[in-house]
Amino acid sequence: MAGWNADNAAGSTGQGAVTLVAGSSFCISLQNGDVFPHHPHGVFYRDTRILSRWALTVNGQPLEPLGAWTPSPYQGTYVGRAARSDGRADSPLTVERKREVGAGIVEDIRIHNYSLQPEPCEIALAVDADFADLFEVKDGRFHRVWDQTRRSRSGSLTIEAAWQGTRKGIVVRVRDAELTAEGLILRMTVPAHGQWDVRATVLPLTAETDVDAGLPTVSLSAVMISAQEQRQKAWEAQIPLPHVGDPSVERSLRRSHDDIGALRIVDPDHPDRMVVAAGAPWFMALFGRDSLLSSFMVLPVDATLALGTLQTLADRQGVKVDLLTEEQPGRILHEVRLDVGTGLALGGRSAYYGTADATPLFVTLLGEATRWGLGAGDIAALVPHADRAMDWIRDYGDRDGDGFVEYERLNDHGLINQGWKDSWDGINFADGRLAEAPIALCEVQGYVYSAYNARAWMAYDAGDRALAVDLRDRARRLKRQFNDQFWLPDRGYYAIALDRDKRPVDACASNMGHCLWSGIVDEDKAPQVVQRLMSPEMFSGWGVRTLATDMGAYNPVSYHNGSVWPHDNALIVAGFMRNGFVKEAQQLSSALMEAAEYTDNRLPELFCGFSRSDCPEPLPYPTACSPQAWASATPVLLLRSLLRYDANASLGALWIDPALPEAWGNLHTTNLPVGGARVTIDVSGSRVAVEGLPDGMVFHQATRPLLADLLADVLEMDGRA
Repeated sequence: MAGWNADNAAGSTGQGAVTLVAGSSFCISLQNGDVFPHHPHGVFYRDTRILSRWALTVNGQPLEPLGAWTPSPYQGTYVGRAARSDGRADSPLTVERKREVGAGIVEDIRIHNYSLQPEPCEIALAVDADFADLFEVKDGRFHRVWDQTRRSRSGSLTIEAAWQGTRKGIVVRVRDAELTAEGLILRMTVPAHGQWDVRATVLPLTAETDVDAGLPTVSLSAVMISAQEQRQKAWEAQIPLPHVGDPSVERSLRRSHDDIGALRIVDPDHPDRMVVAAGAPWFMALFGRDSLLSSFMVLPVDATLALGTLQTLADRQGVKVDLLTEEQPGRILHEVRLDVGTGLALGGRSAYYGTADATPLFVTLLGEATRWGLGAGDIAALVPHADRAMDWIRDYGDRDGDGFVEYERLNDHGLINQGWKDSWDGINFADGRLAEAPIALCEVQGYVYSAYNARAWMAYDAGDRALAVDLRDRARRLKRQFNDQFWLPDRGYYAIALDRDKRPVDACASNMGHCLWSGIVDEDKAPQVVQRLMSPEMFSGWGVRTLATDMGAYNPVSYHNGSVWPHDNALIVAGFMRNGFVKEAQQLSSALMEAAEYTDNRLPELFCGFSRSDCPEPLPYPTACSPQAWASATPVLLLRSLLRYDANASLGALWIDPALPEAWGNLHTTNLPVGGARVTIDVSGSRVAVEGLPDGMVFHQATRPLLADLLADVLEMDGRA
């Protein structure tokens, strides 16, 4: 994933930082719960830091952190030891801060006194809001100085600021607090073996926030802060409930479900639509590639994300040529932001379109959602957008008419690389030299191949056999051409790309695993690809590296040149299973799930590529997002792939042919959505039982035929009829 700048890895939040996320709002703090502006920390709302300082002291001293944990993605608990008023060591005072993030924050502060004597206390909260843009904070550069005013009224502090006609503000409320130059202060005596409690709220100034209403009512806090909790509970009620023999695997799956729910954001123009943001903390926004792939990965457990993502991206599909934002007719955007300063946004606008893969992935996701039973009306409304996307592939994606989709940025401020490895040095030759644009990525050709097949299926379902045949033939031509020009017979793997001179970029990279997933790989070449991906140079023991260790640009602590990305590996596993390499898929899936145990069963965006034989645990990448959408979706896709779980609503068929690792044990899952029904699946070894299928759908304990082969079969049968 990428931000607005070409050097786009996420900024580090610092060692031990705690991140809470609730839709597009998030909070980053130290282990004791404090927030300081000299760290990339704060409370963020609509891509603006509304709280840059939130530091609690007791008797003039900061809390000594004892522990911090997150009961849910949007709730945090911070426990610390407080200084006593007489300054003596071994204080009997501990402080528990329970924080929930939503439109702002609600924080319940509780002081425990374990002494036999009452303890006088003075609590001070240093409060400030710099209203910095998210990217100003991320990159540590502050361009705007806001004209700020502060005013108080019986336990509340209001901070308002203006800059070039833009106004922002927050209201902070703590009952019975006194105003100080730094923030708010409270004085009390905590009884012996007793406790003292207070609630603090911070809310952005909006139409719903009545600054002059005194202290907030319970309903105001509840409406503005706990809306995320209500959304999360609704999400939990609709998603499947997995029970797995291996408790660690089960915890990873459930953590995935929780995090995906928390990463959902609302389309401001359509509050009923939920889409999945790319990841916390810096990418809590709609991304074309990330949101589409994440929705694809979780589609069998929840189709609403796929629908909301498709609809939202369709509404913002390119309609004109704009060299600054790289918008083009039919193109699906790369990223959209809510409140980015024009000095930071590419082209000075909130949407940027510089990506080569989101457009074919849009068509691929629509086709997949259709097969899982997306409503006919929703499909009909989205098909014209899919056709405009196909037109972009032909008219703009294939810049030179050679049959491949390539990219080259349209201005000096755009992204240099516009595939998923979008760091400036992400595409290189085996000797480490950088490839020069226009660049045709191998996985993008696979995505286009998938888009052709997906649109062909939709055409066939709609009764347009001629279009289905035409698109199938285009897919076949692309596959033939791809295998002719990208395959490196002397290396036994595919080039990562073709450069501006149509030379194969010969680095051995993980991208070819996506080609296995899409089906564009020739059957006779698949064994060599799998062998190379699982070689010691590529497989670290925790996952497949983005780049082999014998490549010139290899660095285990780089963003895209040797690190391990869980979502990349999940697509590789899907490709292994699609091509019948079960043992390798089991080995890779088990390695990823074992890696998750070291990060509290939450897979991060990426981790370092050091070998497992050298490092006994996966080493974290310093600036990895966590939670992050496609990393959170990884366990779901791993399970689906190993179950060989597929459906086709138009054919009335559900396929399951399980190949779970033996160590994972049995699987029992309820509440799985299939064709408008909710089914229960039990898997014990190779035995499968399915209950609750909708009328007209038949379960096959077998592997679904490859999509292209299945399409060819039905077209052939249709032609004979």
